[in-house]
Amino acid sequence: MIQLIFSDTIIPFNSDENEIITFLETEHIVEGYEEISNDIGSMKDLTEEEIAKHHNYANMTVYLKKLAEEFPELCTLNSIGKSVEGRELWVLVISKNPKHHIPGKPEFKYVANMHGNEVFGREALLRLAKLLLINYGSNEYLTKLVDTTRIHIMPSMNPDGYERAREGDQMIGPGRDNANGIDLNRNFPKRKVGGAPVQVQPETLRIMEWSKSVPFVLSANLHGGTNIVNYPFDDFQHGRSRTGDHDIFVTLAYSYARAHSNMYKRGMRCAGNGGEDFSDPPKGITNGAEWYEVSGGMQDWMYLVPGCFEITIETNCAKFPWAKELPQFWNDHKFALIRYMDLIHHTIHGFILDEQTGKGIANATISVNSRAKVLKSYEYGDYWKLVTPGTYEVTFDHLHYYPVTKTVTITTDSPSFFLNVTLIPHSYQTHPHQSTIGSIASPINNSQPNSNTIFVSIFALISLVLLKF
Repeated sequence: MIQLIFSDTIIPFNSDENEIITFLETEHIVEGYEEISNDIGSMKDLTEEEIAKHHNYANMTVYLKKLAEEFPELCTLNSIGKSVEGRELWVLVISKNPKHHIPGKPEFKYVANMHGNEVFGREALLRLAKLLLINYGSNEYLTKLVDTTRIHIMPSMNPDGYERAREGDQMIGPGRDNANGIDLNRNFPKRKVGGAPVQVQPETLRIMEWSKSVPFVLSANLHGGTNIVNYPFDDFQHGRSRTGDHDIFVTLAYSYARAHSNMYKRGMRCAGNGGEDFSDPPKGITNGAEWYEVSGGMQDWMYLVPGCFEITIETNCAKFPWAKELPQFWNDHKFALIRYMDLIHHTIHGFILDEQTGKGIANATISVNSRAKVLKSYEYGDYWKLVTPGTYEVTFDHLHYYPVTKTVTITTDSPSFFLNVTLIPHSYQTHPHQSTIGSIASPINNSQPNSNTIFVSIFALISLVLLKF
């Protein structure tokens, strides 16, 4: 069983939420708003005039195209498809060399406005994109984040619904569903067996295709109506709602809530403000199904099918706040939005390579003992496994190769571990043995090398060099 290292005690990875939060606070794994502000340092922010405005579809399109034109070396604007009414589903990709996947560089995404009348997330992502771009080269923290991560920003998954929504609506109003009247966060394939088949909507289908085509490691889905983070599973199956990576999801959720100006604090979040009247979780996070059950939600599908870890962030109490309220919400969330992206580098990561050819092996499996979720390597053999502090037995396997198991220890001081592994094909006539790049210094995480480095394939070295250019 994988266990968290907690001072002199050991906590099983399936510990309850409060035990994990205590561990995170005691070991100083999470940071608050002011600490993160100090870590990031001085940065250019948008003016209040820029922040205090809403963007309809036409204005959003102009805004995104302008960013792509002004920063062509750092971002590219793509459409992953069209909505029911023919509006583009825009995605702005931000990174050094943004147009394609760089082997070894992890992929991150933010999606907002899934419910068309929940709009602050849409506005927050537009501002986040510009913040990253205007600070590149002048702010060390943000420059490193952009250099080492491929960041995908989708401000609106439901542009049709947005056009029907009304500014000032607190809770009930038009625009939640897509143009066919379907709630997109109930439209993904369900893990429960039975019930009527889902008629998958164009917006949902495009998201599914996109998420299968890019090796996303980490994601968040921005909603509105209260002020909380929820994590999978959103539905119950056989009376259970926890994933096999419960500790990781609690860490992700609480890291965001703790980085927000007040989300982690106890107190009725939206009483008297028109927000959803759910019981108040004391630390600003909740398991989705234990809060209220959702079947066919996006975050569950992301984890179960492409293997992307996704949380749902309820950003504020009003669904469609007045424009004058946006600057305060932006200030509340901006450091949390930045810090959450950085968590993508808390991984065991590297390349899985063919012993004979040195080439990357696609679709090799990466499994951690006692955890049901098995991940797969991407087409270049690159892989990422999000982890919390602990000792892991990690097994790498493929149908045509002998498996390899390695022991990896993650500490609070070294939250990432760069590990290349070579697999021997079954056709190899010599007695199989392991050849492993144990811990070469990662250009992303600056992991310390250890002395048992045996072999580095030319393919892996080229991939590592590409990350720096």
